Amino acid sequence: MPGHTDTVASAPASAHRVVVIGSGFGGLFAAKALRRADVELTLIDRTTHHLFQPLLYQVATGILSEGEVAPPTRDILRRQRNARVLLGNVETIDLTARTVTSTAAGTTTVSRYDSVIVAAGAGSSYFGSDRFAEFAPGMKTVDDALELRGRIFGAYEMAELETDPLALDAWLTFVVVGAGPTGVEMAGQIAELSRRTLKGNFRSFDPRTTRVVLLDADDAVLASFGDKLSTHALHELESMGVEVQLSARVVEVDACGIEVQDADGSRRRIEARTKIWAAGVAASPLGRQLAEQAGIAVDRSGRVPVQPDLTLPGHPEVFVIGDMMALAELPGVSPVAIQGARHAAGQIRARMSGRPAGQPFRYVDKGSMATISRFRAVVSIKKIRLSGFVAWLVWLAVHLVYLTAFKSRFTALVHWAVSFLGRGRSQRTWTWQQVVARTGLQRLEQVEPDATRTELRSADR
Repeated sequence: MPGHTDTVASAPASAHRVVVIGSGFGGLFAAKALRRADVELTLIDRTTHHLFQPLLYQVATGILSEGEVAPPTRDILRRQRNARVLLGNVETIDLTARTVTSTAAGTTTVSRYDSVIVAAGAGSSYFGSDRFAEFAPGMKTVDDALELRGRIFGAYEMAELETDPLALDAWLTFVVVGAGPTGVEMAGQIAELSRRTLKGNFRSFDPRTTRVVLLDADDAVLASFGDKLSTHALHELESMGVEVQLSARVVEVDACGIEVQDADGSRRRIEARTKIWAAGVAASPLGRQLAEQAGIAVDRSGRVPVQPDLTLPGHPEVFVIGDMMALAELPGVSPVAIQGARHAAGQIRARMSGRPAGQPFRYVDKGSMATISRFRAVVSIKKIRLSGFVAWLVWLAVHLVYLTAFKSRFTALVHWAVSFLGRGRSQRTWTWQQVVARTGLQRLEQVEPDATRTELRSADR
């Protein structure tokens, strides 16, 4: 088999060619919004699924399976005749040639476009300390969630084997960095897991002695929700046994623990074998590439400043949406991506039909929500503030509505019933391969950059 293959994905000259980069909320909703348009649409992503990221923490803690939060993109778009789905990691967007170059297992594909919607999303940010990633995985992908599931349940298995009390404490200490929605949800679920689900599962220790620490450099939990809900969430977490440590900045992470610096400048160490990073995001590197070609600068998170209509300055055929765009301090949340996707698609349709285009994007804030544990949540919708069981019901309904497939909604509801009404969690299966695969692949690529692609091509044969 040849080591490198080039293919060109192009549409008939008469069709308006639209390339969508990314299959997250922005990319998928952009593609669906163009389902009746006279376009040839190509959606490119490095994965074959659409990820419902807000529920990824439930995959990591054994409530849901990865299939329930990540249905196949091809299946979602199977009835959309004008859409083609390509697997590939986008390496280059050439604004002059109007091409997108992507690679997958040694195969390079060049896709030509008349309009392009860039919705490549964001990854975890370690604020310049990328070495932390080896020991404190983020939670942005299915791989991340499965690795964390292995680390969490694996820690309990190792604790059962431990005879040294200090080492046992380290295995039973879980540190979550970042007190935003993801961090709060993760800390709450680990606390609940240890106190309800794992009760009676082990013989040499009591899982209820688990220590869950939630750290944040800020001085509030869920700071964007306002003082009332922030205080409520703090009290709920503490009532569950979560140690909330605020104004605590992480300065070092290793395999056995984490070092933090408090507001007074003093440093201390927490011995913990399991660390979870939920503290920040960085936009896809494609943002910097686009900005350089357009002669502009990205912001501190790598997001691209866009025109009010979500286009790249000087390039009205290029739309940048979701976590990659910087506009009016809009947050990097799924409603922004979804509404931005629909706006970009509407602009393309307007141009094709000869109608006026260039209207500014108007975001309608539909609020924020986060779960703390079963039957406990906080919801902020404009001036409405909800907490407790009512907020949890709102959270449940909203997440069911936005799950893409009916099958996913049904199975998620079944698993939620098992987990919330009972003690079981049906997705506790994990393997050591899931735990070590990420760092193993990174080391392999450092030694031989083409090794991974070679292995994939061999597997294809």
